[in-house]
Amino acid sequence: MKKHTQIYMKHFGYDINDFISCEVCGGRAVDIHHIEARGSGGDPQGKKDTIENLMAVCRPCHIFYGDKKQYKDYLKDKHNKTINKVSSK
Repeated sequence: MKKHTQIYMKHFGYDINDFISCEVCGGRAVDIHHIEARGSGGDPQGKKDTIENLMAVCRPCHIFYGDKKQYKDYLKDKHNKTINKVSSK
């Protein structure tokens, strides 16, 4: 399992067999998306692998919203609501 996926799952307390919902549409998430892209060179120091930058998405949402600048603020807002919802429990 990739490091950024482990970070996300640990933060939210997910197990490998848990249903993880897409933070955008509520469907089954299959990807952990970097809101601020790591770039084509990757992120060797892991600076982008923070919970604030990682969100669970389904494949259609990942393809549609992905690394498109016009949706970055929307994705950040959706993700912050997810983080705040878990923090308030």
